Amino acid sequence: MVRAVTDFDVCTARRPWAVRPGCRPAFTWRQLRSRISNGSGPENGRLRHPRLLPRPEGSLVERRALIASTAGAVALGALATPAEARTGRGDGPLTTFNVISDIQGDLGDLATALKDMRATNPHSSGLAVAGDITPRGYDAEYAEVRRVLDRNPHPREIAWAIGNHEFYVPKWADPDTLAQATWPNGTTEDSLFRSFHRFAERGTVYAETTFGGIPVLTIGTERYMHYHDPKLWDEVWLSEAQFQWLADRLAHWTRRRRPVMVITHHPLPNTVSGTRNKLYMSDYLQAERLLGLLGRHRDVFLFSGHTHWDLGLSDWYVRRVVPGTANLDGFSVVNTGAVQTGFTDNGQGGENAVDGAFNQGLQVEVYRDRVVLKARDFATGAWLKQVTVPLSTRI
Repeated sequence: MVRAVTDFDVCTARRPWAVRPGCRPAFTWRQLRSRISNGSGPENGRLRHPRLLPRPEGSLVERRALIASTAGAVALGALATPAEARTGRGDGPLTTFNVISDIQGDLGDLATALKDMRATNPHSSGLAVAGDITPRGYDAEYAEVRRVLDRNPHPREIAWAIGNHEFYVPKWADPDTLAQATWPNGTTEDSLFRSFHRFAERGTVYAETTFGGIPVLTIGTERYMHYHDPKLWDEVWLSEAQFQWLADRLAHWTRRRRPVMVITHHPLPNTVSGTRNKLYMSDYLQAERLLGLLGRHRDVFLFSGHTHWDLGLSDWYVRRVVPGTANLDGFSVVNTGAVQTGFTDNGQGGENAVDGAFNQGLQVEVYRDRVVLKARDFATGAWLKQVTVPLSTRI
C-alpha cells in the first residue's frame, strides 16, 4: 500500500518547543544544555552529534536559540514561513544535507548542482550520491568526477552508492569502441567492484556514515548479474551479510531514537514515481525481503534514483506500508531525481524524456520532531516541492 503525499499535507507532529508571542522561553540555553546528556563518547566510534559539542560564544547555534524564543522567528538563511511564525517552530534543524543521483558523465550539470547546493545549503553536513556516478565505470570517468568535486564547493562527508552504470565497461572493447556482441570483452566482475571501492575509499558496497549525527546507510548490489546468469543484467542482489548488517544497523539506530537515511540506486517496486511502470518493477531479486526489513521502521527514509523521473510528479515522495510488518504507518521513500536527463510517464507503461534542461536533487532538513524534504531544480535555481514528515520518536 502506497500513499502519495501532496504539497497540501499538513504536519501534525507535536511542537513542545513552541513559544507564544509575549511568553518567556521555557528555559535558557544553559538550562537546556544541562538537560542534555554530554555524550561521553561518539556513537559507534564516529562523530559526536553537533548539539553535544561545545558552543563558541556568538555561535550560530546561540543565535538560533535566541531566534526560536521570539515571535515571528527568522530561520537561518531564510524567512520563517507564516506557519512557523504562528506556531513558534523556528527552532532550526539539527542538521541539513543533500542527495543527488545519476550523474552519468554530465559533469557540467554536476558542477552547477554543487554550486547551487552551496548557495542554498552552505552549512550542509553531507552529500549522498545514489548511484550512476559514471557513465560506464572506467577509472578515468571516476577521476573526472573527482576533479569536478575538487574544483567546486562540497561537503567533506560524501556517501556514495553504486549504480548499474558502474558496470558498463564490459560492453566496450575500449573506451571508444562499443562491442556488446563480445561482452565482457576481457573485463572481470571483480575489477568493476575494485574501481568503485577505490573511488569511494572503502572495501564494501554497503557502508555507514553520519551527516551531523544522523546515520546514513548506503546499500547496493554485490553482483553484476549477467556474469552469473545470461538472462539477467542490472538486477540487484544483496548478500546475506549485507542483509544482516542492514538489520543490525536499523535496530541499533532505532534504539537510539534516530531516523535512518538509506541510500540506494535502484527503486523498490510500488514506491515512488515510475515504480508501478513495467520498466522498474523488477530491479531487485530480493525485493520482498528488503521491503520487509525496511517496512518495520517508521523513521526510515529510503532515497532511490535510477529512473530519472521528474521530481515535479505527485508521487516523488510516498509512505510505503509493507503487510506483515506491524507498521501501519509505513516508511518514507523519496525519489532523488537525476543530474543527467529527466523522464516522465508516457501513459502507456513507458516513459518520455523531459524537454529542456534537467538537473534535480534534494535538500533534507532534520529537526528534533520532523524531517523536511525539499525537491530542487538546480538548472533554474527553483524549489519544486516540499513535504514535512513527522518523526514517530523525537530525537
